[in-house]
Amino acid sequence: MLDDLFFMNLLAPKKFAFIAIGFCLLTLSIGACQPSTIEKGTTHAEFETTPTGVPIQPGIINEASGLAASFNFPNYLWSIQDSGQPNAIYLISKEGKTIKSFNLPGAINHDWEDIAVGVGPEEASNYIYVSDIGNNNLPMTETNTIYRVKEPSTMEGVIGAGMIEKITFKYPDGPRDAEALLLDPATKSLYIISKEFGSTGLYKLAYPQSTTSTTTAEKVGLIPNLLLVTAGDISSAGDEILIRTYVNVNHWQIKVGTGLEETLLNATPKKYLIPAEPQGEAIAFDRNASGYFTLSEIGNASSVNLNYYKRK
Repeated sequence: MLDDLFFMNLLAPKKFAFIAIGFCLLTLSIGACQPSTIEKGTTHAEFETTPTGVPIQPGIINEASGLAASFNFPNYLWSIQDSGQPNAIYLISKEGKTIKSFNLPGAINHDWEDIAVGVGPEEASNYIYVSDIGNNNLPMTETNTIYRVKEPSTMEGVIGAGMIEKITFKYPDGPRDAEALLLDPATKSLYIISKEFGSTGLYKLAYPQSTTSTTTAEKVGLIPNLLLVTAGDISSAGDEILIRTYVNVNHWQIKVGTGLEETLLNATPKKYLIPAEPQGEAIAFDRNASGYFTLSEIGNASSVNLNYYKRK
């Protein structure tokens, strides 16, 4: 097997277009690039493996690192960019033709990595969760931030400081690099998945999350056979989970009577090997879970597509 240290050094800059090839070579020996054996008694919905792609205009959102379907704007998705980019969230039409930015006053983009949309403190409101959880540069930060933002109701509106809350947390086992955020619609709890070569951790910020003090996340456990996670999403119904890496998509169906934690720690996902992207770090169900989208950072490519994988 190729030396792990070589790949850790390769991945550190996060800007190499051939990253997926290296990761696939590393993980072939444990089957991460091959379809898995489905757990007995579990049914998995099938998705197409060849996407329908629409081009994204270069120069506006070249460093897309998260994706989530909007609740207030049908046929639109929210996205973010990672470190060094504007402190803004972006509303993208599913056709890729319209991109509108909304600034987040008072927010700091240390390394924004994933985004989620859904429930929150007020039942009548929808919320956008922007996770500043990337931590791959030394020295690693001790604390991380998730911004909870009330979703705008009109495209002409702005996001005021009063619409933003700051959830600050740390890990119980020291600083971690992470790129995946999950919002459980059943419990309103937030989950962070660490980005590692092994021992991929699942961490929980139980609802109600504090916005006045630093919370220590609960380490729920380790997700088996999952390496270098770059994004995740949960269906709006709360019964399906998607987690992506640079080369594949992992899909779980949550059985009746079980929850997110038991599913991720114990159930076997269906794995889809998807076409290579320059640097794939975003995934999201559409609002009715009839398929899912992926989006990549532009890397060394001239442009990227918003890809859609419909359900069979």
